Amino acid sequence: MTDFLSPVSKAVLAHRELLPENSLGAKMRIHSPGIAFPDLSGCELAIIGVQENRRSTDFVGRAVSFDNIRKALYGLYPGSWHVQLADLGDIMPGESVEDTYFALRQVVLELHQQNIIPIILGGSQDLVYANYRAYDDRGAMVNMVNVDSRFDLGDADLPISNTSYIGKMVVDKPYNLFNYANIGYQTYFNSADEIDLIERLYFEAYRLGSVAADISSVEPIMRDADIVAIDISAIKSTELTHDYGYMPNGFDGREICAIARYAGISNRVSSFGIYELEGNREAERAAMLIAQMVWYFAEGVNYRIDDGNFTNESEYLTYTVPVEDQTLRFKKSKKTGRWWIELPFISNVNNKLKRHTLLPCTYRDYEDACNQKIPERWYKARRKNEV
Repeated sequence: MTDFLSPVSKAVLAHRELLPENSLGAKMRIHSPGIAFPDLSGCELAIIGVQENRRSTDFVGRAVSFDNIRKALYGLYPGSWHVQLADLGDIMPGESVEDTYFALRQVVLELHQQNIIPIILGGSQDLVYANYRAYDDRGAMVNMVNVDSRFDLGDADLPISNTSYIGKMVVDKPYNLFNYANIGYQTYFNSADEIDLIERLYFEAYRLGSVAADISSVEPIMRDADIVAIDISAIKSTELTHDYGYMPNGFDGREICAIARYAGISNRVSSFGIYELEGNREAERAAMLIAQMVWYFAEGVNYRIDDGNFTNESEYLTYTVPVEDQTLRFKKSKKTGRWWIELPFISNVNNKLKRHTLLPCTYRDYEDACNQKIPERWYKARRKNEV
């Protein structure tokens, strides 16, 4: 792993020397020039920058820098956290983009082996594909959540790019992707064919307006995710700067930080990334918002509570609801108050799910079932499990 990572810049480290001793930067283990690679024992989170953007459809040769984000993040104060963070520096662009993909895959894989969650600061969002490939040897299906104004499905027959990588995840072997959920899409940025394909694949898509109207609706989606990726274009441009183009609609700062915190609270999320950051060289206001997103993700991880494996009946309540010709079984954790719904195994089909038979849901889903309405997420998950 150390072969792929360059130290944090001297400019950032000089800034760190001026920070109070109880700031986040002062408490973080940092990969510094001329010093041994930091000891990662006891670390739960590790920041990685990936200075790669050559597959961006808007690539004009501009280099990527995360210095302003790091300076903003280091200056924040941690909460009453038990989590230990490390900043491992940056993966520099390889001779080819595939070399960069390989480096990111290896770093993520090694961090997972040490039970460390990578926080990826990325250039172009096609890097998510390399992150996804780090899960190839897990022996389990993978769920991905993309917070983005676009689906990024693209044409799987064309070369990968930052707007066309999800299709590659669907069709490339090994076939690990069980569910893809998009949060915050804006209809006018997505073709009718792509919207129809999302439906036919039984993937999930949640429009910006519906999510912003009830930001808590994100929680069960994040609770079922392994990989969470945020495209900075999902945030409206007034929250950032002109460097990110004109995006009149999108999540505001409070909403995107809440989304990041829900991702952190999820016991299942094992990698978190923020992408399309190459316009951030001088954008200090944008850097502060991105730093706060990282902060909220870390706080969420700090407050994770294990719901258990639902083998001890004293730890949960079970509700059985007959709906049409189905019998739905809901479970509510006594420890957290979170709701789940069982996904049944069907003996005469090749079930894709091997380990996760409970689908996160909400109390509203239970109420809908009581009113004879089958939850849409349950229906889609079951259909994906059967095809």
